[in-house]
Amino acid sequence: MKILIYKLLLFLLILTLLSACSKKTSPPDTGKLKVVTTLFPIYDFARAIGGDAADVTLLLPPGVEPHSFEPKPEDMMKIAKADIFIYTSSEMEPWAEKLASGVVKNGKPLKVEAGAGARYLAASGQDEHGHKEGGRDPHIWLDMDNAALMMDNIARALAERLPQKAQTFRSNAASGKEKLKTLDIRFKTELSNCSTREFIHGGHFAFAYLADRYKLNYISAYGVSADSEPSPKKMMALIEAIRRHKLKSIFYEELLSPAVAQTVASETGATLLKLHGIHNLTKEEIDSGVSFTALMEQNLVALKKGLVCQ
Repeated sequence: MKILIYKLLLFLLILTLLSACSKKTSPPDTGKLKVVTTLFPIYDFARAIGGDAADVTLLLPPGVEPHSFEPKPEDMMKIAKADIFIYTSSEMEPWAEKLASGVVKNGKPLKVEAGAGARYLAASGQDEHGHKEGGRDPHIWLDMDNAALMMDNIARALAERLPQKAQTFRSNAASGKEKLKTLDIRFKTELSNCSTREFIHGGHFAFAYLADRYKLNYISAYGVSADSEPSPKKMMALIEAIRRHKLKSIFYEELLSPAVAQTVASETGATLLKLHGIHNLTKEEIDSGVSFTALMEQNLVALKKGLVCQ
């Protein structure tokens, strides 16, 4: 990672020197805040809170799995030209803070950790030997309280850069948090009377916050790293859990291969159900204008079906 950052810094320096020598004119300033975000939840929150006062960009290309994402020199240029750069945390984007610090000049861009102050769970997935992984689980946005806190942090940052719009940003954030509150009540109510609380997931340890908030017993095929693969022992444990609890479904996630879930399903007769971790979206999803709350509503439908809720 250090080598990558050094290369990016060098590339940025070269581009800056070339830019200074160029006679090309810069594009006209729209008067809007230029905001660069890393993951989709932050992007969606920022564009809703910023409204017409902000041009918000998602750094991740459509369909890219964020755990394995490595920024390119052009990504660094986007950050350097922004008024605000917003990332989740050092756990989710370990490259973001150092990268942003390397381009900050005269306080610009403003570097914002959207997850600052969030409630973190332990990254308690297990490795192939059954030992618990250390550190903090980075998927904080799947807890509604954390999502609301992220909105407040984003609104505060936008207001710092554009004080004359501070009340608008606060109002937009309040509206967004009210939607989260309403959705949270739906989750608690509609998942309160289910045939099972067992939540089996054939992917990486992404849904612990969701399970913790709504009192579900969550088992994933492997730990927080999306690049991991489950051991044969863990595969057998998933199969045995489905058979023991007589479960009808196993969940898989967006942007990752459902191969593990498919293997377990073929052994148990369970059906496959998709849950969205809302890290990033496909191009089709982005083009359709889908929102964080819409994706969470889709997750609620899938959970109710998989857990057989009344």
